Amino acid sequence: MWLVTLKCPSAQNNCYTRHLSKILIHLAWCLQECFSTSGVPPSSYMKAINATYISSVFLKYLIENAKTDTFEELYLSLDQSEAVPSNFSQDENIGSLVMRSALSFIGKVDVSPKTYLLHHELLNFMLVAMSTQLLSGPSPEPKDFHPFIDAAMVQETSLVGLVVRKLLFNYISRPRFTSNAASYDTFSEGNQPGVLQRVSSAAASFVLLPFSFFVSSSGEATRNPLVYNSLHVLLILIHYRKCVLETVKDRSDDSASSLPKENSYFSENPYCKALENAKDVDFDRIDIEGNAHSGPLVRLPFASLFDTLGMYLADETAVLLLYSLVHGNSDFLEYVLVRTDLDTLILPSVPWYQERLLHQTSLGSLMVIILIRTVKYNLSKLRDVYLHTNCLATLANMAPHVHRLSAYASQRLVSLFDMLSRKYSKLAELKSNKIQIGNGESRGDNLPEDMSTELHIYTDFLRIVLEILNAILTYALPRNPEVVYAIMHRQEVFQPYKNHPRFNELLENIFNVLDFFNSRMDAQRTDGEWSVEKVLQVIIINCRSWRGEGMKMFTQLHFTYEQESHPEEFFIPYVWQLALSRSVISFDPSSINLFPVDQPAEVSILFPQIF
Repeated sequence: MWLVTLKCPSAQNNCYTRHLSKILIHLAWCLQECFSTSGVPPSSYMKAINATYISSVFLKYLIENAKTDTFEELYLSLDQSEAVPSNFSQDENIGSLVMRSALSFIGKVDVSPKTYLLHHELLNFMLVAMSTQLLSGPSPEPKDFHPFIDAAMVQETSLVGLVVRKLLFNYISRPRFTSNAASYDTFSEGNQPGVLQRVSSAAASFVLLPFSFFVSSSGEATRNPLVYNSLHVLLILIHYRKCVLETVKDRSDDSASSLPKENSYFSENPYCKALENAKDVDFDRIDIEGNAHSGPLVRLPFASLFDTLGMYLADETAVLLLYSLVHGNSDFLEYVLVRTDLDTLILPSVPWYQERLLHQTSLGSLMVIILIRTVKYNLSKLRDVYLHTNCLATLANMAPHVHRLSAYASQRLVSLFDMLSRKYSKLAELKSNKIQIGNGESRGDNLPEDMSTELHIYTDFLRIVLEILNAILTYALPRNPEVVYAIMHRQEVFQPYKNHPRFNELLENIFNVLDFFNSRMDAQRTDGEWSVEKVLQVIIINCRSWRGEGMKMFTQLHFTYEQESHPEEFFIPYVWQLALSRSVISFDPSSINLFPVDQPAEVSILFPQIF
């Protein structure tokens, strides 16, 4: 074994000593020893843990203090004048060597009490090695240089599949760390431990230091860091995009003086492809259709994955994994849609809704309540048109199929129209006053820069809400007496728009329904005051005789989801924010260009200053 002698390694001396390269080579050899032989002794795991930890410390410091875009400070090669160690070629790519070794251990070695710590440290190392992304901008460019994550992208397809499968299995099985799993005996010669043995033991104490915190802390993330590190590494791998620049000749110009053009594109991500092609272990479409698949398949227990996601959807990383699976893997999407207990994914934690106690709430009613709540919060805080449109589109898709919408959900739907109408009226009034001034002056300090555009947006929002109400009344009125009650109870909010040229056609059906049920109420005699129960009972009785005469049939709204053309500009920064918020790795905020960072950063306990 080629040993590396470290004498206070520093970034300033790395260009001369090539300590980082030597440490990484040593790490690769330690990992190969841990999965290449049977009956691995505890001392091998300890050496690998220490090598992984020291590599992470050294590498993290060099990355976050890099001064060049190509990370020349890493010097991922050996000095030509230095003797080449055995079993290593001078031309071998060190980044590829260490990533292949790390990924091989993660993908091929099961997590057990003996291997838990090494798996955990390797996942930390993977996060550190891939953190070169933090120094780049949010939009991948051809000039971006990420030696380790690029090395991960060119590994064999079979290894990629093993890694994706193992990281997901870690998330599903959620192996836990036990303190007695760390009782490694350091090797010694004779009866007395040597200097290296004592150093090894000291390094191990640094490695095990965070686990006293993990074991004693509360919360799933802190108690089980390996689970969340597995998910973070997987999400970073599948959402990575390598931008490649190619030079092509302009075929439209046949002249000899035509200049070549440069086009950029994203190379294929094998980890993303492996996740998208994953199959259920309990069902394989190849058995039915007889289709052959190129390359090895990733086989996953969809049932266990579905149940695990349902239990932990309060966590953003779980939501992102679910999105990646549903959007990218057609087999998993089909599996989700045929499950009879879809509420497992959508009703995991209703108690967090604090605005009102929701007793025996149906899945549909809860979705309507949450979507409307999101719309209202967005209008007051975020003002994101994209989010608003998606929420209303979801409501529109649901509207014709609504069944027994709850009283609270029905009230919120009508109140949404009321809120949007008040905002619309205010904008229309401000615009009218601005036009009346006519001398170029602006009235007030809060006028939008482009009032016509904002007014147009709110007009569209109001029309969508009216079409949602129309769809419920046209196609599902007998099944939704609470919606009728909510409209009758707040019928005054619709009155100002009865003759409005932009909304009157959509309000015809609503007033048709109001006329029908108001006349039935007037014809009904009652003793004493009208109560909610009495009014609702009259509505329920008359819903049975409702035939929809005079209702105008509108074409049903049907929205389809389409991902934006450059989703990586959102997903790459978002994944890294999630990873850093949950990881005990803290990165120098002044070095991060991928997303805005609040100062100051939290202090890390994983990487104490030992240099």
